[in-house]
Amino acid sequence: MIVEQIVTNIEEMEKEEIIKRHIEKVYLESANLVKRIQRVKTDHGKEIGIRLKDHRDLIAGDVLFMDEKNLIVIDVVSDDLLVISPRNLEEMGTIAHQLGNRHLPAQFEDADMLVQYDYLVEELLNELHIPHKREKRKVKQAFRHIGHSHG
Repeated sequence: MIVEQIVTNIEEMEKEEIIKRHIEKVYLESANLVKRIQRVKTDHGKEIGIRLKDHRDLIAGDVLFMDEKNLIVIDVVSDDLLVISPRNLEEMGTIAHQLGNRHLPAQFEDADMLVQYDYLVEELLNELHIPHKREKRKVKQAFRHIGHSHG
């Protein structure tokens, strides 16, 4: 089977529509959510080719296939993350500036800033006394590196 477009996202479906179907999952690392062409396998061993026509990243919950009885859904394996919890705007500004200098992409969930684990960032957070913890956590979308030059 080759998937060329996302059917919907499971979060946009009615609960009744979901529970009446058998669900198979494709587990991806967050870094693979940006790949438009890839070969994957469901948790039931079914091989699927993904060749997306549109230029958007995959996100957790995307439905690759749906018929009357089945759903095949993207899920994300947990990433090794630093969960940073700045106590005020000054701490947020300080760490945001430091991460920007390192070109490290961040995501935000509620009041937490999430970055992929990096021991140098962990040392910096310890030096700056900014609250943080290392955690395995699922993210819904890929960490996107934003390129630019200092020219």
